[in-house]
Amino acid sequence: MAATKTGLPKEYPRFRVGARIEHIILLVSFTILAITGLPQKYALTGWGESMIAWMGGIEQVRIIHRYAAFVLTVGAIYHILTSAYRFYVKHERMQILLTRQDWYDLKDTVAYNLGFRSDPPKMPKFNFGEKIEYWAVVWGTVIMAITGFLLWNPIAATAVLPGQFIPASKAAHGWEAVLAVLSVLIWHFYNVLIKHFNPSMCTGKLPREQMEEEHQLELERLEGGGKPWPQPNAADLHRRRIIFIVASVIVGGTALALVVWAATFEQTAVTTIPRVTREIYVPLSTPLP
Repeated sequence: MAATKTGLPKEYPRFRVGARIEHIILLVSFTILAITGLPQKYALTGWGESMIAWMGGIEQVRIIHRYAAFVLTVGAIYHILTSAYRFYVKHERMQILLTRQDWYDLKDTVAYNLGFRSDPPKMPKFNFGEKIEYWAVVWGTVIMAITGFLLWNPIAATAVLPGQFIPASKAAHGWEAVLAVLSVLIWHFYNVLIKHFNPSMCTGKLPREQMEEEHQLELERLEGGGKPWPQPNAADLHRRRIIFIVASVIVGGTALALVVWAATFEQTAVTTIPRVTREIYVPLSTPLP
């Protein structure tokens, strides 16, 4: 294993600061959504009722859940804009897209794990597992955003859609949440914490040993003199950057305004029926003579 003068394994660039910020936003908002959302799905169970009471009651839980949903949505908008910047301004290749080679890598990895191959396949910067996980997050976020909007604004939604959309959205929202949490606990945690600790979302770099195992092609490219991220011509970059900033202000501002509007114009699904205690007058019956 290659090592530095300090004896530590040599590390290679993996994620930029922006990507690590996005991961923190996703990590925090997703965790809060899971903690506040699952007890609502299982509110009739003992543990669900206890967690809701511990967090301050159902209305408080709903408010926290919606703030976290707002943060997740803003993070998604930010991710779209940063991805567009890298693609349209810096002309970087979208390496997260699934290709035919990923299916061959999947087949060869299964064969290697079963002992039918002597060597694992060489994989690029993002291997097939990471790509599938990324697009699962995208798919899940879209589903949760759409169904969450319908549940958040049931009166406005049923003014234009059949009423059956609300219980259908509730089922889809709840089970997608269960699927997402199980995916994180079983798949993601295993790959980044149990199989080996992956520090790249904290440091932005990955040790050579892990690069050899999971990103051999990217390792060979970097050791062959390739740059971690391509740098376009300065003049072209300046012109494209100005155009993108103007477009981002318009598109991003409009998207943010729509999110704020969708999150504030109806409070039906937040408040509950007021707890009112009334005295009931029962006239005393007079004894018959």
